[in-house]
Amino acid sequence: MTNAEVVALLVVRVVLGVIMIAHGLNHWRGGGKIEGTARWFGGLGLRQGTLQAWMSVVTEIGAGALLVLGLFTPLACAAVVSVMLVAGLLAHRTNGFFVFKDGYEYVLMLAVISLALGVFGPGKVSLDHAADIEITGWAGGGIALGVAVAATAGLLATFWRPERPAKAAETPAAEPAAQEAG
Repeated sequence: MTNAEVVALLVVRVVLGVIMIAHGLNHWRGGGKIEGTARWFGGLGLRQGTLQAWMSVVTEIGAGALLVLGLFTPLACAAVVSVMLVAGLLAHRTNGFFVFKDGYEYVLMLAVISLALGVFGPGKVSLDHAADIEITGWAGGGIALGVAVAATAGLLATFWRPERPAKAAETPAAEPAAQEAG
């Protein structure tokens, strides 16, 4: 690995980690604090909004810290991918692609960068490398993606209960026209 590659992986890993820590801190201490985050999660159809808010805070800050340290990198990447999958599916998907329209562009980019980092590994300037526990290549990417998809599916199956739109059959449109004709 060249010095440029070592520095590039370090920069990507640390910047992504700091972004995730900032996300977690914002969900915890920003704007509406944990109560506002809980209401927002509830509005997305997730039951137990306060639990979801705290899980998000712990996951984002924890994954961010692990990324900054370069420790358990595939699992940290899985946590980021999972958080971004949930955000993309529940909060951004219906808004289209572009971030300026609150679309999924940004969360997709963070998820893909995390997946790539799972494949490439944390680099030589990491605790994973120092402890000789680096997992890279298909195995690192597989852990990052597999754990993320399983965690996302588990969360959605357990907690996601979106409100169902009112059925159109309850007020048939053909009924008033039939009454007028008769």
